[in-house]
Amino acid sequence: MTQLPLPWFARSAASVASDLIGCRLLVDGVGGLVVETEAYDRSDPASHSFAGPTSRNASMFGPPGHAYVYRSYGLHWCMNIVCEPGSAVLVRALEPMAGLDRMRARRLTTDPHRLCAGPGRVCQALAISGEHDGRPLDRAPFVLLARDQPVTVMSGSRIGITRGVQTPWRFLLAGSRFVSRPLPRGRPS
Repeated sequence: MTQLPLPWFARSAASVASDLIGCRLLVDGVGGLVVETEAYDRSDPASHSFAGPTSRNASMFGPPGHAYVYRSYGLHWCMNIVCEPGSAVLVRALEPMAGLDRMRARRLTTDPHRLCAGPGRVCQALAISGEHDGRPLDRAPFVLLARDQPVTVMSGSRIGITRGVQTPWRFLLAGSRFVSRPLPRGRPS
């Protein structure tokens, strides 16, 4: 598999979010297959960048292919991948494949379906924190590998937001049992 180069991310968040499905994300050798993402851009009222740059979202306006990591509700870390300025892709779920013992210890569960099903769980399982904010994804501790086979991607409404809910920018690997929540009425992307 091939490491994704930083220029690959310099596109619309929706395109990158769809194309990340089936890629592999590893942090210090721990991770798996990306099975669920959500896209956010500057024109989107649900996006952290909608009102412009702040100290919290500064990485969203930085170079493509870097991490934008923030705290959600003061509890959980969430990792996004920066695309065009002011746009990013939230990594919502992985199918665990590497470093399962470390994931289980960090998440305090042995259920493989609960290890990385949700953005906070992904960060906890992969030990992603605020110190990863702004780091490039083509260098350690990150490895982000291109798909090695064709996949079927489904899309639907994003979850966990109150504005821009109708925008079909949630992308899932069709048939995956590792997504955070099944797609009620998805359609191929």
